[in-house]
Amino acid sequence: MSAEAVARVSGTVYSTAHMLRILATTFAVLLGLCFGSFLNVCVSRWPEGESIVHPRSHCRACGRTLAWWENIPLVSWVALRGKCRTCGAGISVRYVVVEAAVGVLWAVVVWEVIPEFPLLRVAETKAVAGAVAAMLLLWLLVALAVLDAENLWLPNFLTLPGTVIGLAFRSLFYAAGNDFFRPGNPMRLFGMQVVGVFVAAGVILISRWLYWLIRRREGVGMGDVKLMAMLGAWLGLPGALLALFIGIMLGAVAAIGVLLKRRTGPSEAWAASKLPFGTFICIGGIVSALWGQPILTAYMRWAGF
Repeated sequence: MSAEAVARVSGTVYSTAHMLRILATTFAVLLGLCFGSFLNVCVSRWPEGESIVHPRSHCRACGRTLAWWENIPLVSWVALRGKCRTCGAGISVRYVVVEAAVGVLWAVVVWEVIPEFPLLRVAETKAVAGAVAAMLLLWLLVALAVLDAENLWLPNFLTLPGTVIGLAFRSLFYAAGNDFFRPGNPMRLFGMQVVGVFVAAGVILISRWLYWLIRRREGVGMGDVKLMAMLGAWLGLPGALLALFIGIMLGAVAAIGVLLKRRTGPSEAWAASKLPFGTFICIGGIVSALWGQPILTAYMRWAGF
């Protein structure tokens, strides 16, 4: 085969792989929007103890059952101008943010896991499993971030099963760079992951105990401890600690914002105001899950390790 023919074939394979990457990413966006819409139902009903299956989607103010076209992610909110068409009650912008967040995050995962390589590699089990696992973790983190931001609540029925799933998955596939997950010794990796879970949770437990020792009141909830355990299971100890560091930085910025506001109440009540620390940790977890390895590598290089 001549060099010209080889170049033509290579170009065709590259073009096809590139198109497949775009189509897969587009599908991930649409699927993420749908799962983000479902997540909005969950985070609206879970705190109220309601079923996420029945009744059908309805206005939280007047109770009217929504038409099918009022449930289209993003589009419906814009078409309705953020208000119920019956009673005029406002529809929180949170619905749009959650749908868009899940769609974009899932698109990033799929775009990274399907680089422009020959088509046969797209179907690799490791890549597909890694993408599905990352999408599940990101969905959980968005859910927990919203629940803590709105209700200061990190439910056990998300964090505890999330920890178990993370341990099980990472015992079989070990995170490594852009390859997402590679086979390893299951028992050794499981032991490493368990240690990471306990150390990550222990960091928050120690902080909680020190705060209580100084202030004689609870400063960090047990939900944050279980959230860190879940991150330790999924991301390993370095990734979990990176998520915590980012969460602390974001929390500090939020605390400064609170400090700059005028104190409208008694100083003791103002000082006791609570911030959704779990939300900040979840944002850190998202950053760590997607870009943690390059960040840690860059830090190690900068620190001279």
